[in-house]
Amino acid sequence: MPTLLLTHPACLEHDTGQGHPERADRLRAIEQALSADVFDSLKREEAPRADIAAIERVHPARYVEAIRAATPERDHVHLDPDTVMSPGSFEAALRAAGAAVYAVDQVMTGTAQNAFCAVRPPGHHAEPNRPMGFCLFNNVAIAALHARAAHGAERVAVVDFDVHHGNGTQGAFWSDKDLFYGSTHQMPLYPGTGALSEMGVGNIVNAPLSPGDGGEQFREAFLTRILPALHNFGPDILLVSAGFDAHRDDPLAQLQLVEADFAWVTEMLLEAAAKHAGGRLVSTLEGGYSLDALGRSAAAHVQTLMIAAS
Repeated sequence: MPTLLLTHPACLEHDTGQGHPERADRLRAIEQALSADVFDSLKREEAPRADIAAIERVHPARYVEAIRAATPERDHVHLDPDTVMSPGSFEAALRAAGAAVYAVDQVMTGTAQNAFCAVRPPGHHAEPNRPMGFCLFNNVAIAALHARAAHGAERVAVVDFDVHHGNGTQGAFWSDKDLFYGSTHQMPLYPGTGALSEMGVGNIVNAPLSPGDGGEQFREAFLTRILPALHNFGPDILLVSAGFDAHRDDPLAQLQLVEADFAWVTEMLLEAAAKHAGGRLVSTLEGGYSLDALGRSAAAHVQTLMIAAS
């Protein structure tokens, strides 16, 4: 079965304004990197819109309507100092969430072995009742609850290697023992959550890293904290919040990862998915703000997914 790549032109129309790090050129950099011949066997599809009902499993109806109503007819509106909407933002957010939901459908039904969603806006900072950190809807949490509701997945795991802690995903999963959230992230750093002591009902595993940490510390955190807990949980499907802003070239943080580290963690997660979930893995883009590093890192990630699916 192939690796599925999902994106949509609408995700380029989410305009965050001049100088904003979360910009459309991020997707263009990934598209360019994935245009190499080695990626010819990817199954490429356009992301559908998410059904509002799928979004409302995570975000209350009043929140979804508030985001829709906040969409400006022209220019920009700031929902907070970091989180911006333009006329194209709501459509982009529907496509971003829809990509993750559709990818779950394809993987759970055996149409694809695994998938990567090259979409924006990102999602893991979006709390059930609050947009923040460039995020409007929590794409990966929406996909997780869809896997359970639509496909009967009893235990769903999200692993997040973005340099920023996914406070929104953690919050959405906090009290549900059948949802697992594991995260490596720099601390201290925005948004200020993700301490070792934050454990939910035993389903939350944080492995904070210090500024300046590199591949050795990152791999140790996975080998000693994230992966043992993930194997103990035994998911029916594994979702990945794939942020590439822990790269040493990224301007927003101070971790020192390189492309080989992202390939390695992808291999580790694929092994866990193979052991527990029939190889079912869906990855969705979060951060990554050095265009060159983002393109190379996403390519390393996707190539590793393709090897597992071949």
